[in-house]
Amino acid sequence: MLYKPTKAELASAVGRTVPDVIRAGLKVLFCGINPSVYTAVVGYNFARPGNRFWPTLYASGFTPRQLLPGEQQELLQLGYGITNVVDRATVAAADLRKEELRQGGEQLVQKVLAYKPQVLALLGISVYEAAFGHKGSGVGLQSRTIGDTQVWVLPNPSGLNAHFPPRRLAEVYRELKYYVG
Repeated sequence: MLYKPTKAELASAVGRTVPDVIRAGLKVLFCGINPSVYTAVVGYNFARPGNRFWPTLYASGFTPRQLLPGEQQELLQLGYGITNVVDRATVAAADLRKEELRQGGEQLVQKVLAYKPQVLALLGISVYEAAFGHKGSGVGLQSRTIGDTQVWVLPNPSGLNAHFPPRRLAEVYRELKYYVG
């Protein structure tokens, strides 16, 4: 049964952090813009109902079955991890200040240099722009690298992203899966 936080729980989660799922040498480090308050309440990344991250990972071949958010640590065994540009939870990404996003981008670069994933996959064009302060070349492999890490932009898995229905979302994520093997 799906957990339904109270309004008070959601309100109290503003500003909380959710730990990264990360280790050195990952194939792919998936990066969102920041955790939602729902994610902060339950303590797992991409946990908000309607978020298509977990179904898309399965449909595109990253996972052998559809993982639940509470099983996020299993990604590490498969060579994948999760982080965010900004650590603090907000009701909406629009609640983040430009300075926070700039600092988050700098911290993300340091994290990537320290953990050395093969690919940093930014989940959304706006995430790329927020992290690096300029436009990328759309979805797919970017010309930018961080050390030896390739930078890739994937569509945002939010259920609000109507530009990418589930089948198309899985196709685009599958391109990265083929790239990393």
